[in-house]
Amino acid sequence: MTTIHPDQQALNNMASGAPDEPVYMLNLLKYRETAQQGFGVDGLSGEAAYREYGRRFAQLHPRFGREPVWMGLAENTIIGEEDWDVIILVRYPTRKQFVDMLNDPDYQAIAPIRAAALQDSRLIEGAQLLGPQ
Repeated sequence: MTTIHPDQQALNNMASGAPDEPVYMLNLLKYRETAQQGFGVDGLSGEAAYREYGRRFAQLHPRFGREPVWMGLAENTIIGEEDWDVIILVRYPTRKQFVDMLNDPDYQAIAPIRAAALQDSRLIEGAQLLGPQ
């Protein structure tokens, strides 16, 4: 099963959580060989299109407090059958900031670039159990 767009029920569940708690988002990304056409990244590889999305997203992040914690290449899937290109762990100071970001018109304007770049993705909400808060 490939998934690119947020699941509305999962977003509703997330939004019903404590709005002021920090949240970690685990991103698993699989690029398209060539970005989907019609979203301003025509002719680019999926990876290059995602970099363009990331460049535009970085301009928005001061409003939403996004803090990249770790980003790296996915190498070997030890358990499971899915194949990913990149793993990104991002911290948002509050759950509300993440939800607000998804509803923001400026973010919604660049979200189609993300979809055009990706063949498949996962976005998993997490709450920290160990370590400093």
